[in-house]
Amino acid sequence: MAKNPARRDELSDAALAVLADSGLRGLTHRAVDARAAVPGGTTSNYFPSRAALLAAIAERVYVRLQPDPAVLRALEAQPPTRALFTEYMRDIVRRVRAEPAMLIALMELRLEATRSAELAALLQPTLARAYRFDVEYHAAGGLPGGEDEVALLHWAIEGLLLDELGPSMGARLDADAAVALLVERLVPER
Repeated sequence: MAKNPARRDELSDAALAVLADSGLRGLTHRAVDARAAVPGGTTSNYFPSRAALLAAIAERVYVRLQPDPAVLRALEAQPPTRALFTEYMRDIVRRVRAEPAMLIALMELRLEATRSAELAALLQPTLARAYRFDVEYHAAGGLPGGEDEVALLHWAIEGLLLDELGPSMGARLDADAAVALLVERLVPER
């Protein structure tokens, strides 16, 4: 298997783009080669099986959605209040809006995992690790609420973002107002 980390990332990014554009049925090694504009067979050299490719993109989507360290530092410098928690949630919405294909790809993976035990087994540890990181970061920052509030807000924010990406249900709230309301209603004051 080839070891160039930059090329692995490039191919993973191309695979995410194919997944977002064409769904899992369109995600082939050949389609990734074409999207990445690399010679045929390159993706197979890095990811010899479909399972290896799916595992790599399950990890890569979270790398692509990581917060900007400067934004984190600015947020971490503030007192841990419910208002600060709202700003963390707004940052998540901003990051996903900047790269909507990442949420589409992640949703594609999650939906397909309901039909594929193999994909579920590949995806679940990545989802669990990302969630545990968020819970631990939340606790370490002394933010109000706890693990349950983090889970509730993940579920709510994902639904809000999904509504923005596709056909909307037509709610009157904009995303900023919705995030503020979600945090207000789901996270207790100290």
